[in-house]
Amino acid sequence: MKNIFDVLKDSHEKQRLLMDALLQTSGDTQARQEFYISLKDELTKHAIAEERHFYAPLIESDQSIDMTRHGIAEHHGIDKVLSQLDDTDMSSPTWLILMKTLKHKVEHHLEEEEQRFFQTAGRVLDAEQKETLARKYEKEMA
Repeated sequence: MKNIFDVLKDSHEKQRLLMDALLQTSGDTQARQEFYISLKDELTKHAIAEERHFYAPLIESDQSIDMTRHGIAEHHGIDKVLSQLDDTDMSSPTWLILMKTLKHKVEHHLEEEEQRFFQTAGRVLDAEQKETLARKYEKEMA
């Protein structure tokens, strides 16, 4: 049975692959648009499901409240860059600069979660909670 960390890492890997693929679409705006739609969908669904099924139970603990608030704030920063990307023509050099900014923000967030947040959450959540949260997260992502 997968736990919450396993399913979050799966989504993180998908996000990394989509960002890499997207940044390799020089001049091919159709492929760029397809990858961007997939990436935006994954980031949006992931943030909502993660806030509900990972951050929500962690915000109740003194051990993890600060990291939880920080993670949610980073989600909002990512949303702002997505909004800027939506408002910018994909063939413009500005779009590529914004996409690189998004990649930097997302990678920073994912690394911070995987290297710091998961360790703290591992101490706060018990084994049953980790599995239950994974099932709820996967159900929401489906």
